[in-house]
Amino acid sequence: MSTIIEWYKNGGPIMNFILAVGVAGIAIFIERFYTIVIKSKINGRAFIERVISLVRAGKIDEAIKLCAQSTAALPDMGLLILRSRSRDEADLQSVADAAAITVMPKLTRRLQYLPMLANVATLFGLFGTIYGLREAFASVASASAAERSAKLASGIAIALNATGFGLLVAIPLSIAHAYLVSQAELIIEQVDEFSVRLVNALIDRPDVRLGHR
Repeated sequence: MSTIIEWYKNGGPIMNFILAVGVAGIAIFIERFYTIVIKSKINGRAFIERVISLVRAGKIDEAIKLCAQSTAALPDMGLLILRSRSRDEADLQSVADAAAITVMPKLTRRLQYLPMLANVATLFGLFGTIYGLREAFASVASASAAERSAKLASGIAIALNATGFGLLVAIPLSIAHAYLVSQAELIIEQVDEFSVRLVNALIDRPDVRLGHR
């Protein structure tokens, strides 16, 4: 632990900026993880089939109650469509489009901040290394030939700490972004399917999914 603290201290003031970027990235990841994975993740396949079955059986109120039991993205989409009480395809499609505009941003909001922060951490690290190398070369200008090599090697090693720390922050943020995007895309695909199948069920059109079996 003391070695890591010493490594951090030797990196210079730029390490504080990289740490701040890392803390901001962690905060965004936690908030997005809660919204996408914990709050919006349900057994989508079972939920879709249950709601579609209720709608096709004419039990609209039961389908609405089922959707109202959760605040996840999928039930929200169903709730907005079902509460329209319309049976006109054009009206239902308009409601579905409006519902998508309401529901989808909840899944994708602030996700783009993670790769941006990863890039910022890397750039801060490179800046710290460049500044450190400049200081290292300046410090050996007045040193004797015997001391020059040792001081230069030590200065370069310290300067590289900033790049190493920047990458240490950037890599997890990039992985976190890829994971959250994959989870959000899975939910969005289910929402799109649910929207189409629910509209078809409300206008008594054959189920597009069942039709391909």
